Amino acid sequence: MLRAAGVGRGDEVVVPAFGNVEVAGAVVLAGAQPVFADVDPLTYCLDPDAVEAVVTARTAAVVVVHRFGRPAEVGRLREAGRRHGVLVLEQGESETPHDEIAQRRERAAFLDGRLRGVRTPDGGVGHTYQQYVVRVPGNGRSDRDAFARALRSRAIECRAPVRTPSHRLPEFRQCVALPETERAVDETLALPVDASLTKRDMQHIVAACNALGGLMRVAS
Repeated sequence: MLRAAGVGRGDEVVVPAFGNVEVAGAVVLAGAQPVFADVDPLTYCLDPDAVEAVVTARTAAVVVVHRFGRPAEVGRLREAGRRHGVLVLEQGESETPHDEIAQRRERAAFLDGRLRGVRTPDGGVGHTYQQYVVRVPGNGRSDRDAFARALRSRAIECRAPVRTPSHRLPEFRQCVALPETERAVDETLALPVDASLTKRDMQHIVAACNALGGLMRVAS
């Protein structure tokens, strides 16, 4: 997409640093320079205000990435692109059958209504819950990782969706302030919502998270 749009050497392209290493890599392959902007703490997609803050005369494009099945604020980002004369491109997520999306949403709604002690995802219009990502309270990565280990000890599969943001990787290292990205990397945890989970499985997830979340609230 970047090459077809004429993006190349001497250009800058605004991208998220929260995951999506392949996006920054594609910018480099096109001969351009990736510029990282911060994410919105609710959607984990590019924050339109943060994007505008890093746009320069060399900015040729913005690559919008939809995260975890939650659509980005494309309307606001396109408005910003028009104001600055910058191309806005979208990277979608893999297509999922409608029945599978419906089952994920059903399980996500079950968790939304019962989880305590973790911050549940911002639903948003059109969320497909490719991942159900919560925030773990406490003191950042150490508490999130301890929470994850405790869940795994109870046979609950979970994982940190992003371990290292792109701007901290050797091949893209930049000295930029991305506070929401850093917090998201340290606090987020993806819980299972796949269609194979039974109601008993979902109740087990809720009971385990609520017990641990309650303890962590007291500790913090």
